[in-house]
Amino acid sequence: MTTAAPFSLAQPDRESALLTELVGLLHRHRDRCPPYARILAATGHPHEEYDRVADLPWLPVRLFKHEQLRSIPADEVFKVVTSSGTTGDISRIYLDREAAATQTRQLGATLQAVLGPHRLPMILVDSRATVRDRRSFSARGAGVLGMATFGRDHAWALDAEGRPDVPALRDFLARHGDAPFLVFGFTYLVWLHLYEVAREHGLDLGNGILIHSGGWKQLADRAVDPAEFRRRLAADTGLRRVHNFYGMAEQIGTVFLEGPSGGSLYCPDFADVIVRDPQTWAEQPVGRPGLIEVVSTLPRSYPGNVLLTEDLGVVDGVDDGDWPGKRFRVLGRLPRAQARGCSDTYREPAAVGGVR
Repeated sequence: MTTAAPFSLAQPDRESALLTELVGLLHRHRDRCPPYARILAATGHPHEEYDRVADLPWLPVRLFKHEQLRSIPADEVFKVVTSSGTTGDISRIYLDREAAATQTRQLGATLQAVLGPHRLPMILVDSRATVRDRRSFSARGAGVLGMATFGRDHAWALDAEGRPDVPALRDFLARHGDAPFLVFGFTYLVWLHLYEVAREHGLDLGNGILIHSGGWKQLADRAVDPAEFRRRLAADTGLRRVHNFYGMAEQIGTVFLEGPSGGSLYCPDFADVIVRDPQTWAEQPVGRPGLIEVVSTLPRSYPGNVLLTEDLGVVDGVDDGDWPGKRFRVLGRLPRAQARGCSDTYREPAAVGGVR
């Protein structure tokens, strides 16, 4: 399911459209991915009918760290995206050319809701070294490279050694700072290498639109929560248009985007979230925390359409926010779950020039 307006479907319409397509994808993957077929058979889902999206069988996201799950022949693999992690276990996600093109197109459609239809000049809060190998790279590299396609006249905020490149930022702002421009980075890097640098050097980011994700653990250690993150950016750099997003390598191309008002994440029309009780696996009502299940119609080259994450979250409301559908928050990681995330494995370089 694709749509030109990615936040348009009220929840009942979304549920109906998703269910039809997801059931079809379940059959597709069962026919083309023997390990997935065996999992369905072992869990009592060989040929069942489904009345709700919440009834569909889910896979634990960790399974992609241990099993090769793909619904395409080996010779059709165009790109392998890997997740980030700290214990050595990584997910490998197999994309053919069609799947890679689709995830890029749908990511673009999602972001147009806040960026508009035209490519903007762009600051990437990362280093070129992150995206050197374009066939097989980390989720962080995939995120940076994927986002780069939605901007132009790129400036890299970090040099080849991962240190702030203040001259590059000054040059970019001299050329583009008086009109809207795009900023992308993982949250901790944005704080450390954009916010702190801009504050110290008096850089005006007032016309920027920031898209960011991940890295909240390090910021929590610095007593910075999402509200404080937005407040300090606005007060110290002028940057007020800030959109967090939630996504993962295992559903590459699907992002759940923070609405203009802040505070809640929203599902694009081709995706949804379900929050489950970690004891009974039942769907939790609005306002009750549990484990996040992410649902997307994008995965067609591997069976990643319905995944139970290791993240805790809560649905804050349905059809009552900036955009239709569910709005939700991510509360953190399941205790003892593997630390993962594109920027949570980042190690900051030594201080240089008074900037840490």
